Amino acid sequence: MSDRSTAAEELQTARLSLRRPAEADIDAIFAVHSDPDTCAHNPSDALARFEEAEVLYRRWDDQWERHGYGYWVVRCHGSHRQLGFCGVKPMELHGERVLNLFYRFAASAWGQGFAGEAAAAVTAWAHRHLPDLPLIARTRPANVASQRVALRAGLGRAQHLDTEGYDGFDWIYVAQPEHWALTGH
Repeated sequence: MSDRSTAAEELQTARLSLRRPAEADIDAIFAVHSDPDTCAHNPSDALARFEEAEVLYRRWDDQWERHGYGYWVVRCHGSHRQLGFCGVKPMELHGERVLNLFYRFAASAWGQGFAGEAAAAVTAWAHRHLPDLPLIARTRPANVASQRVALRAGLGRAQHLDTEGYDGFDWIYVAQPEHWALTGH
């Protein structure tokens, strides 16, 4: 099933522009994902070679082609400098189809509220365009900054959904817990 009708390749917030990644963004994908600080809590996401960023870009682009949504490049209005990336991808959690909210920003952009602002915009977009898919965010228990971003985006802690993830135990946050189909894990 394709979600192509939900395509929205650009989002705007008070300070930020979010747009679909292009090949020209591969340098920024590599810069953000090769920084040990940005992947400290998710080491499996760390990139060591530029070619890995090219593969990651192609995977992101393929998701846009298949579903009409994905990860956005985040910039300040009027700037060409990429701050990071934020978006959603379909996945399964406890056998249910969900959207995973992703955000990863350059260390130079930390502490300024950019990730929370972008994540809130993506959450609102997902609520409007994909209301039947539960939206989650997975964080590591020690990643307090990521937990704050999830909360700022309007998600709430769902301890009963916590599970083992790629890089260790995941704490799960959900949007609209009153509509959450998974109840007892």
